[in-house]
Amino acid sequence: MTETPVIEVKGLTKSFRTFKKQPGIRGALRSLVRREYEEIKAVRDVSFTVREGEFVGFLGPNGAGKTTTLKMLSGLLHPTAGEARVLGYVPWERADGYRRQFALLLGQKNQLWWDLPASESLALNARIYGIPAADAERTVRELSSLLDVQSKLNVTVRELSLGERMKMELIASLLHGPRVLFLDEPTIGLDVVSQKKVREFLRHHNTTRRTTIILTSHYMVDIEELCDRVVVIDRGTIFFDGRLGEIIDRFADHKLITIHSDQAGSRPKEFFASWGELLDQAPGSARIKVKRDRVIPVCKALLDELPVKDLDIEEVPVEDIIRELFSGRNL
Repeated sequence: MTETPVIEVKGLTKSFRTFKKQPGIRGALRSLVRREYEEIKAVRDVSFTVREGEFVGFLGPNGAGKTTTLKMLSGLLHPTAGEARVLGYVPWERADGYRRQFALLLGQKNQLWWDLPASESLALNARIYGIPAADAERTVRELSSLLDVQSKLNVTVRELSLGERMKMELIASLLHGPRVLFLDEPTIGLDVVSQKKVREFLRHHNTTRRTTIILTSHYMVDIEELCDRVVVIDRGTIFFDGRLGEIIDRFADHKLITIHSDQAGSRPKEFFASWGELLDQAPGSARIKVKRDRVIPVCKALLDELPVKDLDIEEVPVEDIIRELFSGRNL
């Protein structure tokens, strides 16, 4: 029996009609008489499904349509065309049963009251969702312990650091035990330690609660550590949906070879040109980018030409592949 997807999206499209003003005073006067508009398609015919418990990375450059898609799936925006169902509900109908089963966390938006202690905002959220006080206290205690912010619960939100505030926002989002969680840049602006703590928490929550999570992030470390599957969107259209490792297999036709040799750092650039692209040199080492199908013969040639101490062969970092894809160039 086939498992029914938690999230089903078919042909989802969102267009915005924007006012197009001509420059200068003449343009301003002309717009008083006749306004010109242009249609911008933020999302174009997007289709995908997500199963229960999946942790899916949603990748794309700024303006690709990621946040717009999440806002439609959370019911904040109505689509121009297409359909979607999350937990069996049509999101933009905003049924009470749906609103109690999902959460949307926008990394650059606050849901906690700025001038109140975090504990009071969390208590208010619990009342809104009709959560018994004892259950809410137990959940806050558990989540704040996992995120290591127990001592900050009674601190005014405006006095919290960015990392502490984001952890409190996570607690607020998960207080009612949502089955689906939409995360839009949850680690943006956080220091390395806070990013790591948030990632560990999300991984633990996904594993133990089977919460279905869609994550957008510009930090590839977030995606690599949390998501087995990624959906890549650009110009509002999906052009890849699959395992993260498949991006390397499909879009990277190079590997990186690092040569450890006393002579490698002093050889001229032309010495490496016949084998690949010299990326950098340092005393005692050099790194070159080589076509995937030439790795073995290049390694043999290097061993013949240089007194090699060691060779490291690596895949091109996923972050570099994604950057190249979005820039429209071939790797």
